[in-house]
Amino acid sequence: MNVSLVVNPAAGSNTSRSLDRVTSLLKQNASLSTVITEKQGDAFDCAKGTKKTDRIIVAGGDGTINEVINGLLSSDDPDSREIPLSIIPCGTANVLAKELGIPENIDGAVHRIFSGSANKISLGRINGRYFSLMAGIGFDAETVLGVKNDFIKKISGKLAHVVSGLKVLIHHNPAPFRVITPDKELHGYTAVIGNAKCYGGFYYVTPGASVNDPHLDICLFQGKTRAGLLRFIIGVLRQKHLDFKDVDYAKASQMEIQSDSRVHVQIDGEYFGTLPVKIEIVRDAINVVW
Repeated sequence: MNVSLVVNPAAGSNTSRSLDRVTSLLKQNASLSTVITEKQGDAFDCAKGTKKTDRIIVAGGDGTINEVINGLLSSDDPDSREIPLSIIPCGTANVLAKELGIPENIDGAVHRIFSGSANKISLGRINGRYFSLMAGIGFDAETVLGVKNDFIKKISGKLAHVVSGLKVLIHHNPAPFRVITPDKELHGYTAVIGNAKCYGGFYYVTPGASVNDPHLDICLFQGKTRAGLLRFIIGVLRQKHLDFKDVDYAKASQMEIQSDSRVHVQIDGEYFGTLPVKIEIVRDAINVVW
């Protein structure tokens, strides 16, 4: 078997130290070629140019996986778009790995690469770009954007997101937006459009979502105040948020999200841009081994 390994050494604190172990295990079972990314976009370019390999393996986090997925599906070669994707979780949250039940230890993940089977999963697509997990509109997108600033980015891992989230909460002044589906129009101030139930690893903002579902799940919070947002966050942590009267939950295969103001968007934990966006489900979009 010929396999291609894409490694993001910046994805997690243990990625670089684990590389020797990963390559050693893979070489016991396959002929291996390795690409180590140096900057954003390298994983995309590598995946887009991948040909004549039996499997492409990502040793990184959800952001790196997102790049590889988009790279594969951007290939001009139909055979390349069918290359199965395998995951060795090395990121901060490893949400897709948790969603699919892939072990988070190296030995277990490598064993799954060769013992698991390739299955098609559905993806979300937002303004032409694919996501496997979620699109976040409003608060969490501002939090992701804040992690990129010069002060917070010096803090590693989940703590950076906590610090950024607190900063966004303190200065909370959200703009309204509308989610337009074929069946209804929803209005609110923060939302998660879920292709998967897991969010941030251990939380379930869209608990009814599944990578095998022909729809995306919409969880939209209608509240505007700082106290209301804090109540919603606590509700998510306690898995009570869907009981709130100011939370809308719906399913749709496509939607448009619009605002008259500047509202931020993130996908799979990476900053994407601002509204407006068009989002749709793409069924059976990619092969993943799990």
